[in-house]
Amino acid sequence: MGEEDVYTKDGTVDYKGDPANKEKTGTWKACPFILGNECCERLAYYGMSSNLVLYFKLRLNQHSTTASNNVTNWGGTCYITPLIGAFFADAYLGRYWTVAWFSMIYVIGMTLLTLSASVSGLKPSCTGKDNCHATNIQSAVCFIALYLIALGTGGIKPCVSSYGADQFDDADEAEKKHKGSFFNWFYFSINIGALVASSVLVYIQDNVGWGLGFGIPAAAMAIAVCTFFSGTRLYRNQKPGGSPLTRLCQVVVASFRKYRVEVPADKSLLYETADAESSIKGSRKLDHTQDLSFFDKAAVETQTDHIKEPVTPWRLCTVTQVEELKAIIRLLPVWATGIIFATVYNQMSTLFVLQGNTMDPHVGKSSFKIPAASLTIFDTLSVLFWVPIYDRVIVPVARKFTGHKSGLTQLQRMGIGLFISIFAMISAAILEVFRLKMVRRHDYYNNEYVPMSIFWQVPQYFLIGCAEVFTFVGQLEFFYEQAPDAMRSMCSALQLTTNALGNYLSSLLVTIVTRISTRHGKLGWIPDNLNYGHLHYFFWLLVVLSVINLGAFLLVARWYTYKKAVGTLR
Repeated sequence: MGEEDVYTKDGTVDYKGDPANKEKTGTWKACPFILGNECCERLAYYGMSSNLVLYFKLRLNQHSTTASNNVTNWGGTCYITPLIGAFFADAYLGRYWTVAWFSMIYVIGMTLLTLSASVSGLKPSCTGKDNCHATNIQSAVCFIALYLIALGTGGIKPCVSSYGADQFDDADEAEKKHKGSFFNWFYFSINIGALVASSVLVYIQDNVGWGLGFGIPAAAMAIAVCTFFSGTRLYRNQKPGGSPLTRLCQVVVASFRKYRVEVPADKSLLYETADAESSIKGSRKLDHTQDLSFFDKAAVETQTDHIKEPVTPWRLCTVTQVEELKAIIRLLPVWATGIIFATVYNQMSTLFVLQGNTMDPHVGKSSFKIPAASLTIFDTLSVLFWVPIYDRVIVPVARKFTGHKSGLTQLQRMGIGLFISIFAMISAAILEVFRLKMVRRHDYYNNEYVPMSIFWQVPQYFLIGCAEVFTFVGQLEFFYEQAPDAMRSMCSALQLTTNALGNYLSSLLVTIVTRISTRHGKLGWIPDNLNYGHLHYFFWLLVVLSVINLGAFLLVARWYTYKKAVGTLR
């Protein structure tokens, strides 16, 4: 192996800041530490958040609506704060130090939450099991802890998946082939953590105590931090490239300053650095693309650009800088089509649970009852089933037919997931139609539950799990691959915001539907007693929106222009 082949060519460095040695760093040698960190972090997050609404209601003595809103607001914050973490990672700290510092904040938050639920004086005083009263100070300590956790998870979420993908050299075809596999196992590790959290930890919180129920997630987060630091010598690190927002603004300003300037027909005349590497630290050069040509004006050289030296990027930008903005703009339509999918996904924690609450919860003929919310375990099991199937069976088979290194392109993979999600909603709607027929036929309107097993819901959960493996994992890989080199954390954060917006859209749709369907004294589609409602109408609405969304996605995918990286970094 020649000396030039010993080191990576994508600009990554080792923990000392020297060029990363291929034999000693990265690939699957480093990934177990990152996957282990993610598994423990997700176990901590879901173990703490899955039952949070009950903690607010039973320990902080909050009204059901207040408790639900507080959980929703906190959950939304957890998907908005990744924009903060991503900015610091891309601009100043790099992904390693962003994960490291924000993990510390996370551990502090988890420790404080555990203390607020277990230490006398900090925990609410209770006269019975569920008859508790929290002082303003005790509630404040709890919420300070929770929002420290929200900040901590915001720093970690957009960086960990990108950091794992950084361990594979983009300029090495052999390594690049394994990158798609990494995203599959990354999502697998998330669901391993979620499986333990939604089963074991929820049981401990309900039956043993909240102190231990929060203490175990706190310990899991501490293990996550130790696991991450254990792999330090093996990691490959991308250098931060400065503020991505500033660079994007510079292109917009320079373009509008030159809105009267003609773009030359010969695109080789556009401004670019003469060096082999990009002027943006940690980023390869990007080749010029034909679309969004208005922004090419920012790279057109004029006499006034060189009056002052060095040239200010607020007047003249490189082709690579212009292509960064184009890449982000191209991602936005694909990003938008993820919002409807996230809305469908979020029904598992809302309307699927309400539907399940009206059905027979007994397991077989035993007296054991399964809570409706616990059926999300079938979504998790579906993911754990489909990830290995996809990685070990579907990819090799598809590769033979398509010749593509990943079997399917990321856009094809996402489209298949969107298609499958339609059938999840159809399954939920058909089940509700049959449930209501049974209610009307036997006059079960005021029964505690309809004598129809809750396990009839399993197909809709299983289908959503399958759709996740295609769409969510496809999104992870797509937003990493198509992001400019120095903006990958930011684009990963952008992908995460679809989950928050899916939540908000779901709430908006329920509000609109309720307002319209309850006119003239009607009970509406989603009344308190679903036996008098038309929940299936709402599911059919989501089917229609999902079909329209799939059509829009297919148009966007056909129009999409992939970024073209040029050369290597040393």
